[in-house]
Amino acid sequence: MSVNDRGTIKWTAMMLPEHIELLKKMWAEQEFKEKPMLSEYQMEEINLQLQLALANDLTIELEYFQDHDYRKVKGKLLGVDVLNRFVKINQEYLPLDHLTGAWID
Repeated sequence: MSVNDRGTIKWTAMMLPEHIELLKKMWAEQEFKEKPMLSEYQMEEINLQLQLALANDLTIELEYFQDHDYRKVKGKLLGVDVLNRFVKINQEYLPLDHLTGAWID
């Protein structure tokens, strides 16, 4: 006979709501992803894709890291501010150092 052990979930009925919230927060933090370190080659490739999209008014897909997860946005590149280190795409401002990938459609 096998036992269906649910781990800490089976004890939540006897816990205070504060303890349950802390457990949920702990489980969510275990699934956090870490920001990758990009090599010089990867940064140069992203820079090249940004320049091509801006010069030729092409649609670009950007992948960036925010809130412990990867996100993607696709659209026309409206500007790149090298001094303040951000990219403007679809009325959104993304920090350049949060970009992890760029692809031209």
